[in-house]
Amino acid sequence: MGQLTGKTGLIVGVANKRSLSWGIARRAAEEGASLILTYQGRFEEHVNELADTLSPRPLVLPLDVQNDEEIDKTFAAIQEQAGGLDFLVHGVAFANRDDLNNPFSETSRDGFRLALDVSAYSLIALARRARPMMQARGGGSIVTLSYLGSQRVFQNYNVMGVAKAALEASVRYLAADLGADNIRVNAVSAGPVKTLAAAGIGGFSGILNVVREKAPLKRTIELDEVADASLFLLGPGSRGITGEVLMVDAGYHAIGM
Repeated sequence: MGQLTGKTGLIVGVANKRSLSWGIARRAAEEGASLILTYQGRFEEHVNELADTLSPRPLVLPLDVQNDEEIDKTFAAIQEQAGGLDFLVHGVAFANRDDLNNPFSETSRDGFRLALDVSAYSLIALARRARPMMQARGGGSIVTLSYLGSQRVFQNYNVMGVAKAALEASVRYLAADLGADNIRVNAVSAGPVKTLAAAGIGGFSGILNVVREKAPLKRTIELDEVADASLFLLGPGSRGITGEVLMVDAGYHAIGM
């Protein structure tokens, strides 16, 4: 039996097979979890194709995290068709390309609002709906995905770094808010991985090269390493951990120069 056998989890943020959220979904399924995957707009076909590769096949639902009415419909469907939730993985983030590529001081008001809404507020919105489902099961675990750009300046990360800082602060406040219900909230801060989101960051290959040179492990990380760390935070082995940002970056964050 896997460590998530008998557990039901919602995984948000799958776009394609390179998504961090997909890596987590695959490992969670291997550990016995029943899953719900969501898609946004044009990713419906990709997510359904990936769902077909898992057994049992996940429930696949639409979800626009900027639309409260759609969030409510999705959670109603989860309650009706899956019977509740034990864990939630939040892996969604977005910023306009111009607000990543232009100098940070030129970030537009609308672009700032968009990045914070999709990348940070969405965690709060999803946690609020997941809370009663997890309460009914005696607790649960919520994991989100962050990056070191929340703490340090990375070229062309810009407003997304601010959004990730807000996300990490939200992890701590949610952990305090939901802890009495035995609901844990943590983040995995992953090193650079070639994903669809990373493709929007100018000079990303240069970041990879620096990590390979400077990180204590002298390499970048793999998708499965992020998935395994997330699985730890979702499972019983981390039952005493909440409000934490777990660094999975080959040790790069520890290096000063």
